[in-house]
Amino acid sequence: MSISAQRSRDILQQAELLYSDGQVQAALQRVAQQINAALADTHPLVLSVMGGAVVFTGQLLPLLDFPLDFDYVHVSRYGDARQGGQMHWKVEPRENVRDRVVLVLDDVLDEGHTLAALHQRVMKLGARKVYSAVFADKQHGKPKPIHADFVGVELPNRFVFGYGMDVEGAWRNLPAIYAVKGK
Repeated sequence: MSISAQRSRDILQQAELLYSDGQVQAALQRVAQQINAALADTHPLVLSVMGGAVVFTGQLLPLLDFPLDFDYVHVSRYGDARQGGQMHWKVEPRENVRDRVVLVLDDVLDEGHTLAALHQRVMKLGARKVYSAVFADKQHGKPKPIHADFVGVELPNRFVFGYGMDVEGAWRNLPAIYAVKGK
């Protein structure tokens, strides 16, 4: 269950702005240019990771200037919690990845377990090549099992929200990125 509207407003009011709307849009444009340069001749299958990547995906796709196919997966380790837990697959990758170049889109690369598991599943289903784009890469100083091919912004090791990332189920819809106060 999500937090109350008043608690959500209080969290936002006390939060620290990390990336403004303008900075987010500039990073989005840069990522789109990099993906256009790398994948223009591949006709990839784009897999969006619901629900965090919905904002990133929705704004990125119109900036890609090549034909693509689209699908989604739904996997979570967080739910409405602030710490990762057990991997929960709601919608797994399908057979349509076989012999395809696949571009996985996600909101944030934190510890990397979700993206690594998704990469492994897509390759096991027979993808020819898998690329990944994350809007944000959290810098926490620990080794990650995977690195994204395309990254919009780097984040400090704090609990963040906005631009697809939530705080206890709220504020995915913000156009900027904030850090929870004191976290």
